[in-house]
Amino acid sequence: MRLNLINVKSEISPLKTVVLHRPGKELENLIPDDLNELLFDDIPFLEDAQSEHDAFTKLLEDVGVEVLFLDQLVAEAIDARNVREQFIKEWLSEASVNNKVNEDQIVSILMNITDTKQMVNKTMEGFRRTEISTSNRERLPAYFIVNPMPNLYFTRDPFASLGNGIVVSRMYSETRRRETIYGDYIFRYHPRFVSDDLPKYYSRNEKASIEGGDILVLSEEVLAIGLSQRTELASVRTLAKELFSKSSFRKIILFEISDKRQFMHLDTVFTMVDVNKFVIHPEIEENLKLYLLEYSAESELKRLDESKLEDILEELLNVSNISLIRAGGNDEIAAMREQWNDGANMLAIAPGEVVVYHRNVVTNQKLVEAGIKLHILKCSELVRGRGGPRCMSMPLWRD
Repeated sequence: MRLNLINVKSEISPLKTVVLHRPGKELENLIPDDLNELLFDDIPFLEDAQSEHDAFTKLLEDVGVEVLFLDQLVAEAIDARNVREQFIKEWLSEASVNNKVNEDQIVSILMNITDTKQMVNKTMEGFRRTEISTSNRERLPAYFIVNPMPNLYFTRDPFASLGNGIVVSRMYSETRRRETIYGDYIFRYHPRFVSDDLPKYYSRNEKASIEGGDILVLSEEVLAIGLSQRTELASVRTLAKELFSKSSFRKIILFEISDKRQFMHLDTVFTMVDVNKFVIHPEIEENLKLYLLEYSAESELKRLDESKLEDILEELLNVSNISLIRAGGNDEIAAMREQWNDGANMLAIAPGEVVVYHRNVVTNQKLVEAGIKLHILKCSELVRGRGGPRCMSMPLWRD
């Protein structure tokens, strides 16, 4: 087991440790009536989604990546400090049960699950109304007393590794805010991560939203952050103040992108795949606004020229011959189709070496033509949650 804490100073350096979450019964608690509220467009078939995720795990392990699982880390954190009752109380306070009798029954159910990992998974799965004994069943919600958390397999969003520290997100949507309790417990109580030397740059208790999918670590000094549907300028300012005083980061490029559903995070439209190569979804280029926030006494936003994105990246990253690989190539229909299926969202496991979905054939061919090595993941179910390989992974260590 790696004894160090966090080390992520690049999007592309060799990946050594990553956190994943294998989809569980929370997907089986997705119903058509709740899709919009729970941020899904369709219902994945759990058995195939798990098979696809297992293939993703094996792919990473086969190239030497240490894979840690979210539920196991949370269980180990709870057991290490004997805080099961505290965890259940905190989780329940955000579960919107609003009924003391039902709350007591849920606490009893969770406390009686002897295996802590199973208990953690039950909190992720949610509670159906039929699991509660009550004489007032007609007063219960139609189907669920506690909603499931089906977005948890996108481990990129609830917390983010920056340099040698961590950001615990304030999620945009109320339905996802409970997800951050798991990362919070890991970095508060897990023996591997509890240390006064682990900087925590943002808290889940902040008021302004920020999510990990909007944060790209371009170098030891430069971040890219999306001002998107789910990340606010106020959160970036708060984060910048902490980073500029407590880390090596000195500059943040802000990408103001559309708040369309398909552009929910920066990493759905822009990712780094090599030292001087980036994938970009062409549909964002026309209305893209760029700003620079850098370390200074004023820390004022500076508007940048969007038409010179390549030049901006070359100057800030001190590299030459920046290349933008356009998802879908020059075919606008292919670009829209493949961006919907996360063609611009890929996980770099080394410089010029990425994990991609097999279905994005046009974008994948453009990557090959640019000299990028592909590890191809077949996917028909995981993609229904609108997230790609980068969304499904949270690196903790890159060499």
